[in-house]
Amino acid sequence: MQSEVTADARPPVLKIVPAQQVPFADVEAVFGTKGDPATCWCQWYKLPRSEWSMGNAELAHLLEQQITEGEHGPGLIAYDGDTPVGWCAVEPRPALPGLPRKRIVAQGSPDQDFDDASIWAITCFVVPRAHRKRGVGGALAVAAVDYARQHGARVVEAYGVDPAARAKVPAADLFPGTVSMFERAGFLEVARPTPSRAVMQVRFSDD
Repeated sequence: MQSEVTADARPPVLKIVPAQQVPFADVEAVFGTKGDPATCWCQWYKLPRSEWSMGNAELAHLLEQQITEGEHGPGLIAYDGDTPVGWCAVEPRPALPGLPRKRIVAQGSPDQDFDDASIWAITCFVVPRAHRKRGVGGALAVAAVDYARQHGARVVEAYGVDPAARAKVPAADLFPGTVSMFERAGFLEVARPTPSRAVMQVRFSDD
Protein backbone atom coordinates (compact mmCIF):
# COMPACT_ATOMS: atom_id res chain seq x y z
CA MET A 1 0.00 0.00 0.00
CA GLN A 2 1.30 3.41 -0.95
CA SER A 3 -0.78 6.53 -0.59
CA GLU A 4 -0.12 10.08 -1.69
CA VAL A 5 -2.23 12.51 0.33
CA THR A 6 -2.50 16.22 -0.30
CA ALA A 7 -2.13 17.82 3.15
CA ASP A 8 -1.81 21.61 2.64
CA ALA A 9 0.64 24.05 1.13
CA ARG A 10 3.38 22.86 3.52
CA PRO A 11 4.17 20.19 2.31
CA PRO A 12 1.94 19.86 -0.79
CA VAL A 13 2.08 16.06 -1.00
CA LEU A 14 2.96 13.41 1.56
CA LYS A 15 3.86 9.87 0.61
CA ILE A 16 2.52 7.41 3.19
CA VAL A 17 3.59 3.77 3.26
CA PRO A 18 3.41 0.80 5.65
CA ALA A 19 6.34 0.60 8.04
CA GLN A 20 7.21 -2.86 6.66
CA GLN A 21 8.22 -1.19 3.40
CA VAL A 22 10.74 1.27 4.82
CA PRO A 23 14.13 1.00 6.53
CA PHE A 24 13.77 0.87 10.30
CA ALA A 25 16.22 3.78 10.43
CA ASP A 26 13.40 5.95 9.05
CA VAL A 27 11.12 4.84 11.89
CA GLU A 28 13.90 5.68 14.34
CA ALA A 29 14.28 9.11 12.75
CA VAL A 30 10.61 9.88 13.44
CA PHE A 31 10.65 8.60 17.03
CA GLY A 32 13.90 10.39 17.82
CA THR A 33 16.03 9.99 20.93
CA LYS A 34 14.20 12.24 23.43
CA GLY A 35 10.67 12.66 24.70
CA ASP A 36 7.79 10.22 25.08
CA PRO A 37 8.04 8.49 21.68
CA ALA A 38 11.65 7.49 22.33
CA THR A 39 10.72 5.99 25.70
CA CYS A 40 7.60 4.13 24.53
CA TRP A 41 8.07 3.00 20.92
CA CYS A 42 4.32 2.30 20.69
CA GLN A 43 4.42 -0.45 23.32
CA TRP A 44 1.99 1.25 25.74
CA TYR A 45 -0.92 -0.98 24.76
CA LYS A 46 1.22 -4.08 24.29
CA LEU A 47 3.38 -4.58 27.38
CA PRO A 48 2.29 -5.30 30.96
CA ARG A 49 3.59 -2.86 33.56
CA SER A 50 6.02 -5.50 34.85
CA GLU A 51 7.98 -5.25 31.58
CA TRP A 52 8.39 -1.47 31.50
CA SER A 53 11.75 -1.74 33.23
CA MET A 54 13.46 -2.52 29.92
CA GLY A 55 15.51 0.17 28.24
CA ASN A 56 14.64 2.33 25.26
CA ALA A 57 16.83 0.28 22.93
CA GLU A 58 14.96 -2.89 23.90
CA LEU A 59 11.61 -1.19 23.30
CA ALA A 60 12.80 -0.03 19.89
CA HIS A 61 13.88 -3.58 19.10
CA LEU A 62 10.40 -4.83 20.04
CA LEU A 63 8.80 -2.40 17.59
CA GLU A 64 11.24 -3.46 14.89
CA GLN A 65 10.28 -7.10 15.49
CA GLN A 66 6.58 -6.26 15.34
CA ILE A 67 7.08 -4.43 12.05
CA THR A 68 9.07 -7.32 10.60
CA GLU A 69 6.90 -10.16 11.84
CA GLY A 70 3.42 -8.64 11.78
CA GLU A 71 0.96 -9.64 9.10
CA HIS A 72 -0.66 -6.20 9.10
CA GLY A 73 0.41 -3.10 10.94
CA PRO A 74 1.67 -1.93 13.32
CA GLY A 75 1.94 1.44 11.60
CA LEU A 76 2.46 3.80 8.68
CA ILE A 77 5.25 6.25 7.93
CA ALA A 78 4.73 9.59 6.17
CA TYR A 79 7.39 11.17 3.96
CA ASP A 80 7.88 14.69 2.71
CA GLY A 81 10.06 13.90 -0.27
CA ASP A 82 12.70 11.54 1.12
CA THR A 83 12.36 12.80 4.69
CA PRO A 84 10.33 10.69 7.17
CA VAL A 85 8.02 13.14 8.95
CA GLY A 86 5.41 11.11 10.84
CA TRP A 87 4.17 7.81 12.24
CA CYS A 88 0.67 6.48 12.85
CA ALA A 89 0.03 3.27 14.81
CA VAL A 90 -2.81 1.29 13.26
CA GLU A 91 -3.51 -2.44 13.53
CA PRO A 92 -6.16 -4.98 14.54
CA ARG A 93 -7.22 -4.62 18.18
CA PRO A 94 -6.17 -8.21 19.15
CA ALA A 95 -2.56 -7.04 18.71
CA LEU A 96 -3.10 -4.56 21.57
CA PRO A 97 -3.73 -6.64 24.72
CA GLY A 98 -3.60 -3.61 27.01
CA LEU A 99 -6.29 -1.70 25.14
CA PRO A 100 -9.33 -3.24 26.91
CA ARG A 101 -7.88 -2.21 30.28
CA LYS A 102 -7.97 1.48 29.40
CA ARG A 103 -11.02 3.21 30.85
CA ILE A 104 -11.85 5.19 27.73
CA VAL A 105 -12.01 1.96 25.73
CA ALA A 106 -13.70 -0.23 28.35
CA GLN A 107 -16.38 2.39 29.01
CA GLY A 108 -16.68 3.91 25.56
CA SER A 109 -16.18 1.37 22.80
CA PRO A 110 -19.47 -0.11 21.54
CA ASP A 111 -17.53 -3.15 20.31
CA GLN A 112 -16.29 -5.12 23.32
CA ASP A 113 -15.09 -8.25 21.51
CA PHE A 114 -11.36 -7.58 21.64
CA ASP A 115 -10.57 -10.83 19.83
CA ASP A 116 -12.32 -9.59 16.70
CA ALA A 117 -9.54 -8.95 14.19
CA SER A 118 -11.89 -7.05 11.89
CA ILE A 119 -11.90 -4.15 14.38
CA TRP A 120 -8.78 -2.03 14.05
CA ALA A 121 -7.48 0.74 16.30
CA ILE A 122 -5.51 3.91 15.65
CA THR A 123 -3.67 4.56 18.90
CA CYS A 124 -0.72 6.89 18.35
CA PHE A 125 0.74 9.61 16.16
CA VAL A 126 4.34 10.76 16.25
CA VAL A 127 5.29 13.89 14.33
CA PRO A 128 8.68 15.46 15.06
CA ARG A 129 8.45 19.08 16.20
CA ALA A 130 9.91 20.48 12.97
CA HIS A 131 7.08 18.94 10.93
CA ARG A 132 4.06 19.78 13.10
CA LYS A 133 1.12 22.00 12.10
CA ARG A 134 1.54 20.98 8.46
CA GLY A 135 -1.24 18.41 8.14
CA VAL A 136 0.93 15.35 8.72
CA GLY A 137 -1.28 13.80 11.41
CA GLY A 138 -4.45 14.39 9.43
CA ALA A 139 -2.97 12.83 6.30
CA LEU A 140 -1.85 9.81 8.30
CA ALA A 141 -5.34 9.39 9.78
CA VAL A 142 -6.88 9.31 6.31
CA ALA A 143 -4.27 6.85 5.07
CA ALA A 144 -4.71 4.63 8.14
CA VAL A 145 -8.43 4.25 7.45
CA ASP A 146 -7.63 3.33 3.86
CA TYR A 147 -4.97 0.84 4.91
CA ALA A 148 -7.25 -0.85 7.45
CA ARG A 149 -10.06 -1.16 4.92
CA GLN A 150 -7.70 -2.70 2.34
CA HIS A 151 -6.67 -5.33 4.89
CA GLY A 152 -10.10 -6.49 5.95
CA ALA A 153 -11.17 -4.07 8.67
CA ARG A 154 -14.90 -3.80 9.32
CA VAL A 155 -14.44 -1.01 11.88
CA VAL A 156 -11.63 1.44 12.57
CA GLU A 157 -11.65 2.93 16.06
CA ALA A 158 -9.76 5.90 17.48
CA TYR A 159 -9.64 7.66 20.85
CA GLY A 160 -9.55 11.37 20.14
CA VAL A 161 -8.53 14.16 22.49
CA ASP A 162 -10.78 17.22 22.53
CA PRO A 163 -8.54 20.21 23.41
CA ALA A 164 -11.60 22.47 23.63
CA ALA A 165 -12.79 20.53 26.67
CA ARG A 166 -9.65 21.24 28.69
CA ALA A 167 -8.08 24.46 29.83
CA LYS A 168 -4.68 23.55 28.44
CA VAL A 169 -3.48 20.42 26.66
CA PRO A 170 0.28 19.83 26.43
CA ALA A 171 1.46 18.71 23.00
CA ALA A 172 2.63 15.42 24.52
CA ASP A 173 -0.99 14.59 25.45
CA LEU A 174 -2.16 14.81 21.85
CA PHE A 175 -0.46 11.60 20.72
CA PRO A 176 -3.82 9.74 20.27
CA GLY A 177 -4.95 12.38 17.74
CA THR A 178 -7.64 15.04 18.14
CA VAL A 179 -11.40 14.83 17.73
CA SER A 180 -11.40 17.44 14.97
CA MET A 181 -8.65 15.64 13.05
CA PHE A 182 -10.59 12.37 13.12
CA GLU A 183 -13.79 14.14 12.10
CA ARG A 184 -12.03 15.48 9.01
CA ALA A 185 -10.88 11.92 8.26
CA GLY A 186 -14.49 10.69 8.27
CA PHE A 187 -14.84 9.38 11.82
CA LEU A 188 -18.03 9.71 13.84
CA GLU A 189 -18.06 10.14 17.61
CA VAL A 190 -19.75 7.10 19.19
CA ALA A 191 -19.06 7.76 22.88
CA ARG A 192 -17.62 10.41 25.24
CA PRO A 193 -16.31 8.50 28.29
CA THR A 194 -14.71 11.67 29.67
CA PRO A 195 -15.29 15.33 28.76
CA SER A 196 -12.02 15.53 26.84
CA ARG A 197 -11.80 12.04 25.30
CA ALA A 198 -14.04 10.57 22.61
CA VAL A 199 -14.30 7.12 21.08
CA MET A 200 -14.61 7.59 17.33
CA GLN A 201 -15.25 5.09 14.57
CA VAL A 202 -15.41 4.53 10.84
CA ARG A 203 -17.62 1.54 9.99
CA PHE A 204 -17.36 0.00 6.53
CA SER A 205 -20.35 -2.33 6.82
CA ASP A 206 -23.28 -2.95 9.11
CA ASP A 207 -23.06 -5.73 11.70
